[in-house]
Amino acid sequence: MLLLSEIRKRAEGVAFNDDLSIKEELLNRDAGILDIKDVHVVGSVTYDQGLYLLNYKLDYIITLPSSRSMTPVELKESQLIDEIFIAQADVADKKGMVVLVLEGEVIDLAESVIDNILLNVPLQVLTEEEINGDDMPSGANWSVFTESQYDKLRAEKKKADNPFSALDGVFED
Repeated sequence: MLLLSEIRKRAEGVAFNDDLSIKEELLNRDAGILDIKDVHVVGSVTYDQGLYLLNYKLDYIITLPSSRSMTPVELKESQLIDEIFIAQADVADKKGMVVLVLEGEVIDLAESVIDNILLNVPLQVLTEEEINGDDMPSGANWSVFTESQYDKLRAEKKKADNPFSALDGVFED
């Protein structure tokens, strides 16, 4: 937690370099995340004309299920975060700006980190084998194709459905 009064007192702002324990809160907000570890933030927050400018680098290792096989996949992530906050009392002075409104006298760094991790969870997560291989999941009466496999299958089917396909090769001599 970063106190607004402390930030306003220091012209150079307040610097931080912390390891955060946010696993429980993060997993409560998104059950699709299997694990998170080594959450580290380095940055600062400054005060400038009624605005609190939060800038930090966020590094973490997140474990998510593969979107293809549900196998756990560890991803090392790094993000640069820039956020602008304003105190509730100063909102009227800064109309037209895109800012986050503070409801109390603190900036909750952990909440900012959790929000930014959730905003950047990738939609497609694959293991190394899935990235390098062409094997797709399949089951009884169904299978998954890549786009190129589907295009090839569709072209073969179109050729087979052509009524003149039986004449292919007749006039080659």
